[in-house]
Amino acid sequence: MNKKDISEVELRVFITAVTEYFQALAGEPAQVRSAYLGADLSVPQSYDYTGLITISGNYRGCVYFSCRQVLLRRLLVCMGENDHSESNLLDAVGEVANTISGNARKHFGAALEISVPVTIHGPTESIRAAVRARPFVITIDWLGQAAIVMIDLERLV
Repeated sequence: MNKKDISEVELRVFITAVTEYFQALAGEPAQVRSAYLGADLSVPQSYDYTGLITISGNYRGCVYFSCRQVLLRRLLVCMGENDHSESNLLDAVGEVANTISGNARKHFGAALEISVPVTIHGPTESIRAAVRARPFVITIDWLGQAAIVMIDLERLV
């Protein structure tokens, strides 16, 4: 393991943040299906929406949350939101990415600085991993819907 790599314990912080987000929001935790090293630098293309958080401080890189529209619509329903417009779907995917990163920041402290979310609808072929040749990919299932969290981080100190 490279000394810049985040540890398994640090990676688990993000896994816990994902499952706890869905548990807190809807009373139903996300189920982690797999966690693996991605085969290449790109975000998987099979999802409709992506929320991206840039990380700085004692770490650098990005955290991505990608899912299909139907998952975001279910999230909005759980939030009591009936407006499923494009802007609300983008807000929802950004909120998930932001909350996951924010919950991880509770563990890492001020050493993990997070940006405001960038949200994308549509193909993500222009998104490439920022720091790792093979980013960590966590696949989840929530209420029968698949999503991923991609962790592209390295430790600077």
